[in-house]
Amino acid sequence: MQKILIANRGEIALRIIKTCHQMGIETVAIYSEVDKEMPYVKVASKAVCVGEAPVNKSYLRANKILEIAKSEMVDAIHPGYGFLSENAAFAELVKSEGIIFIGPDVEIIKLMGDKIISRKTMELAGVPVVPGSGHGLDTIEEACTVSETIGYPVMLKASGGGGGIGMVLCENEQALIKTFDSTKSRAQTYFGTNEVFIEKYIAEARHIEVQVFGDQKGNIVHLFERDCSIQRRHQKVIEESPSPFLTEGTRKKIYQTALKAAKAVGYTNAGTIEFIVDENEKFYFLEMNTRLQVEHPVTEMITGIDLVEWQIRIAQGEPIPMLQSHIKTTGHAIEFRLYAEDPVRFLPSPGKITKLVWNDEPPVVRIDTGYQEGNTVTPYYDPMIAKCIFHADTRKEAIQAAELFFNDLQIEGIKTNAPLFINILVNNEFKKGSYTTAFIKKMK
Repeated sequence: MQKILIANRGEIALRIIKTCHQMGIETVAIYSEVDKEMPYVKVASKAVCVGEAPVNKSYLRANKILEIAKSEMVDAIHPGYGFLSENAAFAELVKSEGIIFIGPDVEIIKLMGDKIISRKTMELAGVPVVPGSGHGLDTIEEACTVSETIGYPVMLKASGGGGGIGMVLCENEQALIKTFDSTKSRAQTYFGTNEVFIEKYIAEARHIEVQVFGDQKGNIVHLFERDCSIQRRHQKVIEESPSPFLTEGTRKKIYQTALKAAKAVGYTNAGTIEFIVDENEKFYFLEMNTRLQVEHPVTEMITGIDLVEWQIRIAQGEPIPMLQSHIKTTGHAIEFRLYAEDPVRFLPSPGKITKLVWNDEPPVVRIDTGYQEGNTVTPYYDPMIAKCIFHADTRKEAIQAAELFFNDLQIEGIKTNAPLFINILVNNEFKKGSYTTAFIKKMK
């Protein structure tokens, strides 16, 4: 590959550009009118305006992005995460023009993008799935029957959903009846299909995911796990590796199950197998993300492997660069997603960043950010300012480094969730690693 277009913005665009340039590959960035002065636009080999600020007039304009790609004669398109990264129609369109889509095959994106079909596929492969309907539910009567059979509480989910969107917790039948129609309507709006299904809600659970890679020669490896249990409103906030919860026996079983899942669909490129784990360490398949994850730096820090470089090499037809036995980990890494948001109400807090001073002392902390002082966090996109990743010999040392960092952090002009992190870092349950997905909700 000589030239790659990045169909994304902000920190992930900057992250991909960095690896491309290290590999001697030219980059083409796209930007909306409000992103013209963003750092990633300035460091790309070339940048082209894709449209107005709203996502449907810019970063979701598949045909316009492809038009730019052809005009710039790029060899490939890297979608990053979010936006069009798991859009099978976009991947198919890219492929039809003879351009490489840096990600899995179109059929795999389609298969794993439908949560009901992916559940069935995993069941057939012998991968444990959360008890649930296993099919789309058309009526509230069906939903109530399924829920009564598996027992409340249940999670009502959009089949086309992802990233915590389209999920509603129903504690009882009344709650299910109240939210059924609105969830179907929301699913239609966000994902183009109103199909919903039900899964048993596992209380006091851990959210564990395994990073996998597959190449075009049939080789598949895992790059260990990430614990993503600290969430708010089903959205990940903190991720770490290794998980402080898993025993070695369960950890090995999860790795093998993740490989089985990836092999079942002939997976290629970077992907993540997500599991929900109960208090007894019994685990169930949750979903497969057919893209690079927001939290991929955690894996990069403990393995020393550039996951974006692996993505590019595999997309070029090269084999996975390392054998499973050669992939090792060192120390402990924790990532914090720093958002421009009210730390109490968890609402976005857009505005101009009037002061931004990082206490960046490598190699203790890695900061992946798409902003610099003077930039504006607009209301049009996800309000994540940066990912702050701490890597140390031990989990305790990584936590201490994070605590010092957030106490010294200087950001003015906007509110951030840094105060939330400070409260978490001094929390005994967090320090012990005994938290669950309900941690923030219960935290005092």
